[in-house]
Amino acid sequence: MAEVILRNVTRRFGETTALDDVSMTVPDGAFVVLLGPTGAGKTTTLRLVSGLDVPDRGEIFIGGRPMKGLTPAQRNVAMVFQQYSLYPHLSVRENLAFPLKSPLLRTPRAEIDRKVAEVANVLQIAHKLDNKATALSGGEMQRVSIGRALVRNPAVYLMDEPLSSLDAKLRADLRTELKNIQANSGATLIYVTHDQIEAMTMATHVGILDQGRLVQFGPPREVYENPVSIYAAGRLGQPRINILPADLFGTAPDGARFIGLRPEQIVQGEGQDSVVRRVEHLGDQTRLHLNFRDHDLVTVTDAHTPLRPGDALPIRPDKPFYFDANGARIV
Repeated sequence: MAEVILRNVTRRFGETTALDDVSMTVPDGAFVVLLGPTGAGKTTTLRLVSGLDVPDRGEIFIGGRPMKGLTPAQRNVAMVFQQYSLYPHLSVRENLAFPLKSPLLRTPRAEIDRKVAEVANVLQIAHKLDNKATALSGGEMQRVSIGRALVRNPAVYLMDEPLSSLDAKLRADLRTELKNIQANSGATLIYVTHDQIEAMTMATHVGILDQGRLVQFGPPREVYENPVSIYAAGRLGQPRINILPADLFGTAPDGARFIGLRPEQIVQGEGQDSVVRRVEHLGDQTRLHLNFRDHDLVTVTDAHTPLRPGDALPIRPDKPFYFDANGARIV
């Protein structure tokens, strides 16, 4: 596998700057998840690393080698797109085997059969191997698309929202399998998603992108517990962090304009009264929608809480985050 380095990478499309002077080091064997809204630069990052696009400025290195002038095939990367891209006239077996038949790989027939069967079992499509790609459902097609990347042994896997078209159960199953495959193989994987659960459960590192700039990069727990800004804080955590006026609960640090409260930073049963507006029972937990001094906030409580709408609930902040007028964290 390989370390991936982006050094001062910029990519523009006309007047739009898709990536703006991004520097990032993806450690060898890391599972990096890129987070951000549409247009943040996530897919552009993957395309630049893969060689499908080239930067206007900056350098990209894979395994210590500069990538300037190298084609995708020469970079030894495997990419899974959000929309599956299969050969419709080929069977599932033939689609999975296709990358291994490259003259560059020279994979023996027995090894091709072994890898295809192994990946098909992991992705739960072994019973579809002899079906034509056109006879598959959308979710099955996407699993074949993922499988075409997994059968290879590239330097880097690049995945652009590969699970977005799958149903909830299969998505959860494949999250686990992808993480196991990555961990067991030591693969370097860069993965784009909007799903915070995928980021928290799969990633060794997350990169928070905003309008083409890298806002924060690090282990997901570190980013969750020490966000550099309101924007970064809002990328991780369910329910989302509550952002309220800094002095809502009393005095605030100099320069603070906002207070940020995750559910675990709200102590219940102590402090000043809030009013329960709505109770959402989600099985393993219950979300409380509260109103405190005309401001709405959301927290979680025991799954079997007796609280009902209209009840009073004392709350107070515990080790909250504070942010300035520009949304930057005040430590």
